[in-house]
Amino acid sequence: MTDHSKTNAMRLLDAAKLPYEARFFDANAALSGVEVAAELGLDPDRVFKTLVTQGKTSEHYVFMIPVACELDLKKAAACAGEKSIAMIKSRELLPLTGYVHGGCSPLGMHKLFATAIDETAALYDTIFFSGGRIGCQIETSPHALEQLVGLRYADLTVV
Repeated sequence: MTDHSKTNAMRLLDAAKLPYEARFFDANAALSGVEVAAELGLDPDRVFKTLVTQGKTSEHYVFMIPVACELDLKKAAACAGEKSIAMIKSRELLPLTGYVHGGCSPLGMHKLFATAIDETAALYDTIFFSGGRIGCQIETSPHALEQLVGLRYADLTVV
């Protein structure tokens, strides 16, 4: 049975009076983003995964890219103004963000980190991303998300 209660991400959108739709699906474990898109019958180019990284300076950054793509670490480092960037270890995700792997939302993390989204997000009126738990996706406009996390648009994926 799917939990339809509000997540921190939804509460932030509600508090800012920004429009969104929550989509729920049954998942006992983290699915790949491509599997989530298929489960919900969505174009994977409109479904974004949330990746948490750490730069050479020890600062953390959030990158959002289409689920079927791979983050280009050199492009990510250039976007963040870092010499290099690496993905954080899976075990670091929960204490750092408050979210588990497969349910990490760019909204409602313990701390607001600099967030960049792949420039392809601007092609769509709405995009999808994790609602803050496994089995929940949020659909909202990139503009609404930008109002809450101050998005930076950049070319972030491996070609």
